[in-house]
Amino acid sequence: MGEQNEHGFAGVPVEPWVRAILRCPATGAELVEGVGPDGGPELWSTAPEGALAYPVRDGIPVLLVDDARPL
Repeated sequence: MGEQNEHGFAGVPVEPWVRAILRCPATGAELVEGVGPDGGPELWSTAPEGALAYPVRDGIPVLLVDDARPL
């Protein structure tokens, strides 16, 4: 998915415990890997309503609601 591989986004390692605790700051829902309209990696909220997609820049998830896009 995008630049995701076994070492995390863009080759940057993501510890499993960190991945497990990431949540959508707007809804508290779990985040899963996704691919944005431009083909770049994103984290998608699994919220049933009001789900957002957060960009991943240089291997770092940007969990800012102002930088997210609606799904």
